[in-house]
Amino acid sequence: QVQLVESGGGLVQAGGSLRLSCAASGSIFRINAMGWYRQAPGKQRELVAAIASGGSTNYADSVKGRFTIERDNAKNTVYLQMNSLKPEDTAVYYCNVRGGRAVAPYDYWGQGTQVTVSS
Repeated sequence: QVQLVESGGGLVQAGGSLRLSCAASGSIFRINAMGWYRQAPGKQRELVAAIASGGSTNYADSVKGRFTIERDNAKNTVYLQMNSLKPEDTAVYYCNVRGGRAVAPYDYWGQGTQVTVSS
């Protein structure tokens, strides 16, 4: 059984910072991509940032220059440093981990952590 445990969400004023963490535990192997998605009320879930096993990153245009994604492969943990937060960043943030073999891929999601940015 694989678990993704997220932490670091909360309430912050506009311009502030938060750091999200997501640790994968259990029978997990060959992690390829780790990432963060978010879903605001009434909106679809969207990619915020992702990082591949080799370290290449991908960011949503709305967060480029403000958010940084990092991973610690030894700890199976992914982080999202969020700076210069804006009210429009308010959403539930979900951790995502993908990997496995071509014949047996996996795609795991965390339970979500609320990020609220006040104006």
